[in-house]
Amino acid sequence: MSYSIAGVDVHKKKLAVVVADLEVGGEYQFERRWYGSHPEQLRALAEWLIEQHVEEVVMESTAQYWKPIWGALERYWKPICQRREDAGPKSGNLHLAQALSNRGRRGRKKDFVDAERLIKRLISQELTLSFVPDSEQRLWRTVTRTRYQLTCNRVRLQNQLEALLEEAHIKLSSLVSDLLGLSGRRMLQALADGETDPAALAALAHQQLRATPEQLRDALSASTELNPVYRRLMKMALEDLQLIEQQIAQLDQEIASLLREHQDAVKRLAEIPGLGVDSAHQIIAEVGAKAESFDSAKKLSSWAGACPGDEESAGVNYSSRSPKGNRHMRRILNQCANAAVKHKGSIFEILYRRLVLRLGHNKTIGAIAHRLCQLIWIILHKAVRYEERGPAVSEKSRRARTARMIRSLQMLGYRIEPVGTSA
Repeated sequence: MSYSIAGVDVHKKKLAVVVADLEVGGEYQFERRWYGSHPEQLRALAEWLIEQHVEEVVMESTAQYWKPIWGALERYWKPICQRREDAGPKSGNLHLAQALSNRGRRGRKKDFVDAERLIKRLISQELTLSFVPDSEQRLWRTVTRTRYQLTCNRVRLQNQLEALLEEAHIKLSSLVSDLLGLSGRRMLQALADGETDPAALAALAHQQLRATPEQLRDALSASTELNPVYRRLMKMALEDLQLIEQQIAQLDQEIASLLREHQDAVKRLAEIPGLGVDSAHQIIAEVGAKAESFDSAKKLSSWAGACPGDEESAGVNYSSRSPKGNRHMRRILNQCANAAVKHKGSIFEILYRRLVLRLGHNKTIGAIAHRLCQLIWIILHKAVRYEERGPAVSEKSRRARTARMIRSLQMLGYRIEPVGTSA
C-alpha cells in the first residue's frame, strides 16, 4: 500500500516541494514542483497535496519563513487529510525539522535534493524535530515574547538615560536607587522641562528618600549650566519610556484576556516562590496550560534545556553540559531560580545554601531551575497546588506575598475568590 510524504525546502519567496510515494520494498518515487510563498500559492500547494494523498509533511525551519506555510497547511490541508476515509493514525502530521539535522555534503546543496533528503531522514528518524504548539498557543507566545522584548527595550533606555546624566555631570543615580521611581521621575521631568534651580529639583524628592536635601542639591548642581541639548535628549528618552510602559500595560491586559480560561493555572504557578503572574503567563505560553505535549517532567526538562546533558560513548559520559533547549523557557527558569533562592525560608533557599559551596552559584542555579521545571510540570499536568516545605516560612511573609499576588491578579482582571489558608 502506497504512503505519500511531502518534503518542503523553505525560502522567503518560493518553496521547493517534493512528494515521495513510498512502497514496500520499492524505491523512492519523487515528484517535484515549485510554489510561491504568497497566500494564493500556499492554497494551491495545499490542494496539490490533497490530490497527491499526502499523509505527512516535513519542512525545514528556515528563519521565520516556515510560519505562514505551517499555518496555511494547518488550515487548508490538515483537516481534509484527517477526515478522509482511508486516513491513518499519522495522517495530517506536520513536522518541523531543525536545519542543522538536514545538512548535506559541502558543495552539494540543491533545493529539491534538500527536500528529498528531508523525507529520507524523516523515515530513518535522523531529523531533529521541533515542538510546534497549536495556533492558539503560538499566539500566546507571540504576545508574551513581544512583551519581554519591550521590557528589554525599557532597560536599554534606562541605561542610556543614566549614561546621559553621567555625561551631564548629574549624579542623581548615585543617590536614588530607582532612577525611574517616583522621586527620580519628578526630578528628571523637571530637568527636561527647563528647571535650573538645584534646590527646587531637590524639593521634588519623596519624604522617604534616604538622601538628604543637601546631597541632592550637590548632585543636581550641574543643572544651573546644563546645555539645552541634554534637556531635549532627556525629554525624548522620558517620552520613549512612557510609550513603552503604556505598551507593556496594554500587552499585560491582552495576555490576561487570552489566558482568562486558564486563570486557575496562572494562580497555581504564581504561588511558587520565585514566580509571579508575569512568569506564569510566559511559562503557560511556552509549554501550554496543562503541559499536555510532555509525557513526563523529564521530557519537559530536556526540551527546556534545564537538565544535565548525556554525551555517552562506550559506557563513558564525556560531557554533562546541558542542551540548548528552548531559550525562552530556559531564560524564564533561570530568572525564577535566582528569585526563588532569595525567598526567605523557602525550600529553594535551603537547597541553594546546601549546594552553592560545592557547585558554585551558576551550577546551583541550574540545579534549582531543574527542580522548578519538574515542579511546574507537576502543577500544570496534575492540577495541584504548591505547598511550601521550608521550615522557616513566617506567617507574616506568607500573608504579604499572598496579598501582592492577589493585587497583581486583580489588576489584570482575574476574579479572585477567598479560600482557606494556603502555603
